[in-house]
Amino acid sequence: MNIALLEPLSVPERTVAELSSPLVAAGHSFKAFPTRTTDPDELRERAEGADVVIIANTPFPASVVDALPKLKLVDVAFTGVDLVDTEACRTQGVTVCNCAGYSDAAVAELVMGLTVDVLRHVPSGQRAVHGGGTSEGLMGTEIAGKTVGVIGTGRIGTRVARLFSAFGAKVLGYARHPNPACMDAGVSYRGLDALLAESDIVTLHLPLTEATRGFIDAEKIAAMKKGAVLVNCARGPIVDAKALADALVSGHLGGAAVDVFDQEPPLDPSCPLLSAPRTVLTPHVGYYTAEAMERRAKIAFANVAAFCEGNPQNVVA
Repeated sequence: MNIALLEPLSVPERTVAELSSPLVAAGHSFKAFPTRTTDPDELRERAEGADVVIIANTPFPASVVDALPKLKLVDVAFTGVDLVDTEACRTQGVTVCNCAGYSDAAVAELVMGLTVDVLRHVPSGQRAVHGGGTSEGLMGTEIAGKTVGVIGTGRIGTRVARLFSAFGAKVLGYARHPNPACMDAGVSYRGLDALLAESDIVTLHLPLTEATRGFIDAEKIAAMKKGAVLVNCARGPIVDAKALADALVSGHLGGAAVDVFDQEPPLDPSCPLLSAPRTVLTPHVGYYTAEAMERRAKIAFANVAAFCEGNPQNVVA
């Protein structure tokens, strides 16, 4: 098969060479492109003649899928596949795989770090030190003793729940189907309304689907406990950004930590969260650790090998 890696995977070239060599030895062709592009015409050119393409978080629209008659597999080196037109892939008989699980630890650790940043005013403290200031006005609060609501209790949500428990928090969970592993970790499941009303900190761990788009809207934010903190390291469009900003400006929410947005950074200057108070914003780095990049590269190439052997894995569409 002709295999094309359409963008870098943030690992050393030697890693890509090591992972692709068994495929080449098995008689498949492999080419890799050293830069990322989101231009559909460029993507079509790069993927021309390919049976298998590997992408990360690059949009892969129907116009590209439809222009590649030989295409058999889109291997997404990412957890979410919402940037791929999976309906077009199904219509054309193209399999879609992902790399779920590679960033569980990375995302969970960032959730904890951002929560501490908000509660302990870490960014403001850094500015105070650089500006010759003091601790005046920077009294924080602790995670210990707080109630934390975890919305979405898959692998990342469960890992986050365990970490918050280790910090001494009471952890509540909400999901369509309760996870026994989460319950084993001491999580008590609640209905969504009860979780929002009881939680001092709410952290989101849902995939982006049509059902979850705009899931945390103005009504749900209004139902949150006054002074609560919202953490979103899942997907940006799950939250109504304007409603969140309005709740921060009004003082209904005590803070927010956001790593994901309606668009990939750089953000449009009009993004309401850029001017909202008591926020810590990071440019979608939850997944982005050296260890996670190594794991996802290994999973991505294992997906290709399994597909070429007739035993596809991590199939999502």
